[in-house]
Amino acid sequence: QVHLVQSGGGLVQAGGSLRLSCVASLRPFSSYSMGWFRQAPGKDREFVAAIIWTNDPYYAESVKGRFTISRDNAKNTLYLQLNDLKPEDTAVYYCAAPPSAHTLVLRSGHGVDYWGEGTLVTVSS
Repeated sequence: QVHLVQSGGGLVQAGGSLRLSCVASLRPFSSYSMGWFRQAPGKDREFVAAIIWTNDPYYAESVKGRFTISRDNAKNTLYLQLNDLKPEDTAVYYCAAPPSAHTLVLRSGHGVDYWGEGTLVTVSS
């Protein structure tokens, strides 16, 4: 059974920073693309960022230049560094993984088989 265990998040003022982590039980972790999605109150879940097994990242336009996705394969851990946070970044953030290695995380979220439990990020103005 696959587990994605998240940590990080919390309350921060606008302009502040946070880091989210996601430890995955996927093996081999290095062969999986991984992603982050978020869901704001009353809105649909949306794509935030993803990183391919080659370590190439891609981002939603709304977070490009402010958020950085990275991975530590030795620790089976995915990270999302959130900088210059804005109130509209307030949401529950989820890490996500596809069902198999060498499979892309789609921006639509289709094909994501595994989700973390979610962690709340609240940005005050």
